[in-house]
Amino acid sequence: MIRMILLGAPGSGKGTQAQRLKAKYGVPQISSGDLLRDAVARGTELGLQAKVAMNSGQLVSDDIVLGLIRERLSAPDAAKGFVLDGFPRNIDQADALDRMLEGIKQRLDAVVLLDVRPETLMRRLAGRRTCPNCGAVYNVFFSPPTAENRCDRCGHAELIQRPDDQDEVIAKRLEVYQAQTRPLVAHYKKKGLLRIVAGEGPLDEVFARMESAALHTLKSDSAKLAEKIEVKASAGGRRAAKSGTVRATSAAKKKSRRASAAAKKRGMPAKVVKVAKVDRPAKQKPSRAAKKSRSGKTPRLQKKAAKAANSVKKAVTRFATAVRKKFSKATKTKAGKKK
Repeated sequence: MIRMILLGAPGSGKGTQAQRLKAKYGVPQISSGDLLRDAVARGTELGLQAKVAMNSGQLVSDDIVLGLIRERLSAPDAAKGFVLDGFPRNIDQADALDRMLEGIKQRLDAVVLLDVRPETLMRRLAGRRTCPNCGAVYNVFFSPPTAENRCDRCGHAELIQRPDDQDEVIAKRLEVYQAQTRPLVAHYKKKGLLRIVAGEGPLDEVFARMESAALHTLKSDSAKLAEKIEVKASAGGRRAAKSGTVRATSAAKKKSRRASAAAKKRGMPAKVVKVAKVDRPAKQKPSRAAKKSRSGKTPRLQKKAAKAANSVKKAVTRFATAVRKKFSKATKTKAGKKK
């Protein structure tokens, strides 16, 4: 599963690389522009709201765009993941996207920034040509058609330049990107999701770098999850082992008591059953203060009191012996006089 955002300036190649991800991993490429055009064409409720804003020359609200993205992520093919292309465009949209993903129990795995130099961006955008018949895209500097101004795919005789690929418009688009979208780099870097990929060079090399960055994030997350599970399992095993030892010892003691009681009834000597010892903390000898707190006396005073009690006991014994002897002597004398 791959759930990611592709960031980059206009002309950085986000759309091209998103299409490659879609083809390889079977996840949908979700572009806010494509969603808006599709919703307007189908006449959906959100599409009609967007059409009103567009016809009046206003920007389509974030709520409408997020609503469209939420609907798209609810489709069955998005269960395996998604690639967000060109959204969010600013910090407010990023925060709203986070809340929306949390609400539908989804999350982002990575945010990949395709980093391209400004001069390269200008050549890519200004040199872009599109076939109006089949939609094929060329670039007069990097990937021109085989025959000048003719589509290789369908043979259409005239390629066109999009209005937003004019030099003045390109400069304005790059200016807006630097002011609004570029701060997202710091935003996602702080969250630990950002991966920066060099966006210049052959398409296959750029794709390999981008894929490696995204999959590295997924492997790191999987390793962390496996480590957490292992730690929990280890802790649970220790608790279970300890609990099992205590239960076994308790059962053995009960068995010993039952055997002793049965032997006693039969008049036989009690049978001794050895019980496995459980490691327990050694009992600490009570301190002098603790002893005093129980008896009210210190050990030294206790010894003195015992000695005094013993002396009294001996004195009483001597007195009783003397009384018995005196009584016995008097009895013998009296008996002699009678004779």
